[in-house]
Amino acid sequence: MTKRPEEIALMAESGQLLARVFGYLDQMSLIGMSTLQVNDLVDRFIVTELNARPASKGQYGFAFALNSSRNNVVCHGVPSAAEILQDGDIVNFDITLEKNGYIADSSKTYLVGDVSPLAKRLVQVTYEAMWKGIKAVRPGATLGDVGHAIERHARRHGYSVVREYCGHGIGREMHEDPQVLHWGKPNTGLRLQEGMVFTIEPMINQGRHSVRTEDDGWTVVTRDGQLSAQFEHTVAVMPKGVKVLTLRSGERIPH
Repeated sequence: MTKRPEEIALMAESGQLLARVFGYLDQMSLIGMSTLQVNDLVDRFIVTELNARPASKGQYGFAFALNSSRNNVVCHGVPSAAEILQDGDIVNFDITLEKNGYIADSSKTYLVGDVSPLAKRLVQVTYEAMWKGIKAVRPGATLGDVGHAIERHARRHGYSVVREYCGHGIGREMHEDPQVLHWGKPNTGLRLQEGMVFTIEPMINQGRHSVRTEDDGWTVVTRDGQLSAQFEHTVAVMPKGVKVLTLRSGERIPH
């Protein structure tokens, strides 16, 4: 489960290329675009501008460069020409990129146009929850510490944490060990070691944590129809703490 320093350096290179994809997305207004249009632009940018590979494309039979999860979609939303992003939507774009044999994975929930205060609050708290988890990462800490930090922050604000989906180890493969739950008890679970690389990607719901999968076999939605938000970074356990391999330009690690 651990990577050598030279492997982490290659993963950091993939991570910084992926960060540039989100910088590219940040420049789009998104209103009136279809999620398929966004997918196609991202696909082209990864291949032609970054000389890299969209790692999710063709994996598990998935045909696209990203997942687009809008409003009450929790994760694994499928890009569609019929799904038009509207003023007031929130939408998560989950993107993976492979360069030199190593994969990086990250996601961000975007506010489309004029978003309601309640939706903005959910998105902000989800982002904060991800960082609470990241800041718990260091050698000797446990995965339970990470999950607990995330869940405590979400529950403090009246939200629930999706339990069916989790973060994961990553490297030459998209999904490796360990599984990284976004809920848990302190000082339980796998003890973290220097060189581990994994994602932290909490999905936080406005209402209950229950979810269901739609008939397409991919799209996961909240059972109660309320909003869901997600953020994700790929992180490495370093000798004295954590390194965020997918940190975006202008993004600051919160204190």
